[in-house]
Amino acid sequence: MKNTNKNPAVPTPSVRIIPLGGLEQVGLNITAFEYGDSIVVVDCGLAFPEDDMLGIDLVIPDTTYLEENLEKVRAFVITHGHEDHIGALPYVLKKINVPVYGTRLTMGIIENKLREHNLLNCTERHVVAFGDVLRLGDFEVEYIKTNHSIVDAAALAISSPAGVIVHTGDFKVDYTPVYGDAIDLQRFAELGRKGVLALMCDSTNSGRPGHTPSEKAVGRSIDQIFRDHTDSRIIVATFASNVDRVQQIIDYAYKYGRKVVVEGRSMVNIIETATSLDVLNVPENTLIDIDQLKNYPGEKTVIITTGSQGESMAALSRMADGSHRKVTIGPGDTVVFSSSPIPGNEKAVTSVINKLMQKGADVISEDVHASGHPRAEDVKLIYHLVQPKYAVPVHGEYRHLKAQAKIARELGYDKENIFILSSGDVLELSREEAFVREKVQVGNILVDGLGVGDVGNVVLRDRQHLAEDGIVIVAFALESGSCQLLSGPEITSRGFVYIKEADDLMTGAAAVAEEAIYHCIETGVSDWNRYKNAVKDGLSDFFWKKTQRRPVVLPMILEV
Repeated sequence: MKNTNKNPAVPTPSVRIIPLGGLEQVGLNITAFEYGDSIVVVDCGLAFPEDDMLGIDLVIPDTTYLEENLEKVRAFVITHGHEDHIGALPYVLKKINVPVYGTRLTMGIIENKLREHNLLNCTERHVVAFGDVLRLGDFEVEYIKTNHSIVDAAALAISSPAGVIVHTGDFKVDYTPVYGDAIDLQRFAELGRKGVLALMCDSTNSGRPGHTPSEKAVGRSIDQIFRDHTDSRIIVATFASNVDRVQQIIDYAYKYGRKVVVEGRSMVNIIETATSLDVLNVPENTLIDIDQLKNYPGEKTVIITTGSQGESMAALSRMADGSHRKVTIGPGDTVVFSSSPIPGNEKAVTSVINKLMQKGADVISEDVHASGHPRAEDVKLIYHLVQPKYAVPVHGEYRHLKAQAKIARELGYDKENIFILSSGDVLELSREEAFVREKVQVGNILVDGLGVGDVGNVVLRDRQHLAEDGIVIVAFALESGSCQLLSGPEITSRGFVYIKEADDLMTGAAAVAEEAIYHCIETGVSDWNRYKNAVKDGLSDFFWKKTQRRPVVLPMILEV
């Protein structure tokens, strides 16, 4: 008898891409790749607080999804050593202690962070070379050489039974890098010929036409500055992590017979790490300690410093404020901003520039920076080489992702094969279809001093309220049992009005508070929370009518 039963169709394997941060913003980069019982996490970055995050030091990603699936997590695979890609590792590893992989300089910077958090001895670390393939559960991850504004940056080819996903990391196409080889375009092309399921490409400069200039183009500008300012001390502010830029500044300082001082904790740490790994070459007797500056004429010295983004506590900002203990800015100084302001930092940078100019310094901020991210033509080149089935723009604000999506459309990609994701989206990919299946929990965890996650939206709202309208404290004493008013109410204000010049307002406020207290007593109220609420409501209305402001009213009851 003929068997008419058909074998059920074998399902096409699919892989899940889960960005836990890094989309709709610059920073907080972390993406999970999941297949079967394996999760590989690419990068683990932080973000710096927004202006309205009062008192917050850092923002790190919510990793609840990884914690709930801890048995699946195989490793953190890091593309490069920038804070927005590694800065959250010391906090996250305390909950998700899995191996960390990265290239030489990347791992050197990570180890500095782990040492500060006493995690070095309890974290498994592996240094990876370009071309290495890691076998992590159901995944194979290959490191591919790229160029960026920090040495040893890598792209990743993430392979699973569902196909290959190419994640570019942050990159630029630089044919004449200062250190090491140019980006390995040949490997991108080889992967493209074999077939790539999806390309996750850096979007930060996608809206800018043309190609990103080589880092060596900046070197020519720096050389010109040294030639044009032979009679002045030169102070160069740049990102601590831009080792190639620092290398060029040191090279030209040596060429023109200048001694170099490195100032700023992060700058000193990076240079020490890069030098120990032979990523940075410092000619003998070129570096001097800052205390030795007085032994050399200004025109024979260069100071490389942090503070190019106008950070209030960075070395350059303290120089501009006149509060730096070792360096005083004045006429005869040339200050070079060798970076572009990160969006949102423009006002702080302008403020520092104005202060430097007021002290008589000559400030140069044009044509002394090259981005570490690809412009439109560079993005097109990567798409042509990789030829992915699906386009998944990453890294950047929404406008950057849209700009890359537009490029993909111009290259002939169908709209349904381009995915602009939000953090928390779960994108499921197979060779036959792709769709966003669900969302997982994501968000910002706020770091304030030693506290991680103990400051939430409610506390932030209170801080904003205090900053905008101040606080009024109302203190009074009630007799235990009878609830009779024994003293007060006494009113103290901070950040609301200057009490010595607001006698009438404070006298009126005290009368309103006293009336609210006696009303509670006369109606037999014994619950002290009701006393507090009555005083708070009465004073809030009173202050609004008198000042059109609503300070935080904090009643304090002393039981006698």
